[in-house]
Amino acid sequence: MTNDQASITCAAPAKVNLSLEVLGRRTDGYHVLQSFVVFTRLGDVVTVEAAADISLTITGPFAESLSGEGDNLVLRAAHALRAVSGSSAGARITLEKNLPVASGIGGGSADAAATLKALSQLWKTRLSSAETFRLALSLGADVPVCMAGAPSMMGGIGETLVPLEMLPSFALLLVNPNKPVSTGDVFSRLAAAPVSLPLPELVAPQFEGMEELVTWLKGHPNDLERPARQLAPDIAEVITEIGNAPEVMLARMSGSGATCFGICRDRIDANVIAHQIRKRYPGWWVATTDALTSAAD
Repeated sequence: MTNDQASITCAAPAKVNLSLEVLGRRTDGYHVLQSFVVFTRLGDVVTVEAAADISLTITGPFAESLSGEGDNLVLRAAHALRAVSGSSAGARITLEKNLPVASGIGGGSADAAATLKALSQLWKTRLSSAETFRLALSLGADVPVCMAGAPSMMGGIGETLVPLEMLPSFALLLVNPNKPVSTGDVFSRLAAAPVSLPLPELVAPQFEGMEELVTWLKGHPNDLERPARQLAPDIAEVITEIGNAPEVMLARMSGSGATCFGICRDRIDANVIAHQIRKRYPGWWVATTDALTSAAD
């Protein structure tokens, strides 16, 4: 986060679910999850400046995807923070939208989290950590983990977070076939059984190297991949394209899709594969980045 007194800028890094297991469905309809989440150097950017009222301007390569959306998570986060904190201040908010919309890498949730962080500093709110956490969770299941911005195990409906203390450095190849996928539609196709109580304890694994990380992930899949493929069949082709590269240690879908990722040892390998995929599929969104091994700035 940067502060030049006149404005405050906060990164909204992409969230990648390296694993996402659905443990069951509660009686209220919410699904209980267990997910291994990391963040990347790639993401959106939120900038806030003092103003009489709250307004939002969207720039960046995916700005048009949000045009005409009067009630997005950034505005909801701003108004919710003002209401909870009792502030009467306003802000000019600028969202630089670099990530595809509805793509399974937490763009909206990360934007909301960055907005809460930036406006809390701009408005000098005095919310406790518990109040901030409850506010974040009210905006969406992924917002609390995006507030943390660190490698974590996420459990329940997003209310349980356990940070990972040991994570090897690695690069990520991100590919989206430019097909937005609704999270609600994916969950509606998931035939999850009623959740069994008590829930297993959420434990953060420790990895000394990439081999241990990949081995652990192979035993912990993304349960949303199958229903997401039904809605966007291109996901299967994306995963196949990524996984065919010998430099990729694991290829999988993130979140509810349609963005898929490949784990590589370094950016050099990831960049080579990205170049090849861009040539074969010029209509796909392709990016390379590094996983953050600690909390994002």
